[in-house]
Amino acid sequence: MGTLSIVAWSVISIVSLIYIYFKKKYSFWKDRGVNYVEPTFPLGNLPSRKAHFKDFITNVYKYKNENPFVGAYIIAKPIVIPTSLDFVQNILVKDFSNFHERGAYSNEEDDPLSAHMFNVDGEKWKLLRTKLSPTFTSGKMKFMFPTVVDVANRFNGSLADIVKPGPGSELEIRDLLARFTTDVIGSCAFGIECNSLKDPKSAFRFYGRKIFEDAPIGAGTLLLAFQYPDLARKLHITQTRKEVINFFMNTVRETIAYREKNNVKRNDFMNFLIQLKNGESIDDERSNQMRKLTMEEVAAQAFLFFAAGFETSSTTMTYSLYELALNPEIQEKARQEINDVLANHEGELTYEAVQEMRYIDQIISEALRKYPPVVFLFRKAAQDYRIPNTKTIIEKGMEIMIPVYCIHHDPAIYPNPETFDPERFTPEQIRNRHPTSFLGFGDGPRNCVGLRFGRMQTRIGLITLLRNYRFKPSRKTAIPLIFDSELVILTPKGGMYLEIERI
Repeated sequence: MGTLSIVAWSVISIVSLIYIYFKKKYSFWKDRGVNYVEPTFPLGNLPSRKAHFKDFITNVYKYKNENPFVGAYIIAKPIVIPTSLDFVQNILVKDFSNFHERGAYSNEEDDPLSAHMFNVDGEKWKLLRTKLSPTFTSGKMKFMFPTVVDVANRFNGSLADIVKPGPGSELEIRDLLARFTTDVIGSCAFGIECNSLKDPKSAFRFYGRKIFEDAPIGAGTLLLAFQYPDLARKLHITQTRKEVINFFMNTVRETIAYREKNNVKRNDFMNFLIQLKNGESIDDERSNQMRKLTMEEVAAQAFLFFAAGFETSSTTMTYSLYELALNPEIQEKARQEINDVLANHEGELTYEAVQEMRYIDQIISEALRKYPPVVFLFRKAAQDYRIPNTKTIIEKGMEIMIPVYCIHHDPAIYPNPETFDPERFTPEQIRNRHPTSFLGFGDGPRNCVGLRFGRMQTRIGLITLLRNYRFKPSRKTAIPLIFDSELVILTPKGGMYLEIERI
């Protein structure tokens, strides 16, 4: 047999084996007799064209029926897409003990910043969650409140230099808002004045941009790392660029060294992390008296607080102002509430005044409904699990992708879902809906630990802006919005341009 024939037979054999492998994999849901979407070789149900990940999950969700989930495939791996809110509640809350893992990708050896509370599972997650939860109580938020207001006032001053009295100015607000939240998180997490409002090229803004917009891997590679984490670690795949790792590790080390040497105490996140590093309790509860956090663990949690805190809050404010620009009557109603409440507090933005602004909070919730920054939640089955009232078993290790974006846009749950309507979040409307119909911060024991802080800085930012400026669509405002398929966070492509007018 000639060399050419050997090569040809080898190729045929390899292709045949691959075909048999995929054919067997793609029979998984059919063999179990459940509702599923027919996959296509070799991507499964992933779109062949470039698209945002919300489009993949939306295309699967539309096959929902009376069954509690739709079966789908990512490459060759079968996954569960829950469509029943009762099933979602079981996963996130009622049967959390069987779905406590996210199965997220982390690579502690090559990327120590990736081993933060959002990514890790098991006992390490339980330890970090128990230790860090007391840092986000309402009492701790009151301590941090004046710092956030101070940054908001500086933000207002910087914006006043840009937006002159008279006709409105057309500005790209997404970057402006990211600079505001960067300065807030920099101050509350590190006790450092970032000054990114005055200097857009400040170190924290520079590296903050790199986290999301200049990641070492794209969304597709990250998804594969989620699916095959052991292989990804062997290939030394990281979610964070080396220069970003070095910047945050050095910043944390230097900040801690300075504070401990000079006995500096502040009511901020870094102070709480230093307490945990030194084996001290934050809330005087014995449950927190566990092992000390290492320097790498401290840096990873500070990094998570920074990355999640500045990006998701600035994105939520961006979408809120976009919708308020398109809906001037809602904007005026919000501004009236701000003025009325502040009049009862001698014009001062206090913690209590912010708590009274219910309509502002409804606007934030509606923005998170329509534009959830995280479009899906990952969970993994720790043991075989029989779905209540069915014969269907979710097998141990099976990955579940909870379709947040689809639930938030389901007309059976939210009539006319593309309409921006803050009235959906009145106490009465919330009571009338299923408890897991809103997942802007997740739900259950693995919900967003910093949701109080996120809401607080978003409220303060919106109140400060609406009190002093009016927002309108400009010539460059995208209607409808197009989302950036390169980014995991739901992000408007090309920024967000609005006309801003001083009041």
